[in-house]
Amino acid sequence: MSLLLSACGRALRDTLTPRMLALAIWPLLAGLLIWLLLAWLYWARWTQWVDVWMAGSFVARWLPDGLPLLAHYAAWLGLVLVLIPAVLATAGMLAALLVMPLIVGFVAARGYPALQRRQGGSVRGSFINTLVALAVFAALWLLTLPLWFTLVLGPPLALLLSAWLIQRLFRYDALAEHADAAEYRTLVSACRGRFFLLGVAVALLYALPVVNLLAPIAGGLMFTHYALARLAELRAAQQ
Repeated sequence: MSLLLSACGRALRDTLTPRMLALAIWPLLAGLLIWLLLAWLYWARWTQWVDVWMAGSFVARWLPDGLPLLAHYAAWLGLVLVLIPAVLATAGMLAALLVMPLIVGFVAARGYPALQRRQGGSVRGSFINTLVALAVFAALWLLTLPLWFTLVLGPPLALLLSAWLIQRLFRYDALAEHADAAEYRTLVSACRGRFFLLGVAVALLYALPVVNLLAPIAGGLMFTHYALARLAELRAAQQ
């Protein structure tokens, strides 16, 4: 746990460096702009789909007769609940695919210059990992969507699903350049719970106004610091 806390502390320190601040804002803004554009183009169609879905769902049975307007606003609320994690997922995907190589290079040069790069991952592997993670995330998201209308289960579900996606995206890219395939599998197996805790921490950063502008970079730095530290420990133990 001390290594995990140390990685978080180093990541937060590095987030405030000029180089990282220059990279910090654009993934979240790009994700927001993408979904605002899609909403502007397709909002009427989306609300129609959700209205139809709700009319045949158990949610409609909760509403008194003669309240179609309430059902319509519930559909709007459902779309907002869908779009928030969609923005976060898009920002995480952009950060993982485009920004993580820069973050890994930055952290490795400053903290792990002697750590050998064994190139166990690749751009193709990162892209496939992203597609698989998004597919699983979308499936879980749709399956649990009715529960998001409850104030008790909605926030924890959003947090847990976002945390799972974040750790799945960032752990691969944090290790892709330095770990070989066997080392990657070993670390994922040994550190699965720690990676998920990091995912929860980053998901909480995404939920904080203003702070969420720095969340993609801070998250990438957390995962990179922790993953490279554990990789260095693994190699030292094998010598």
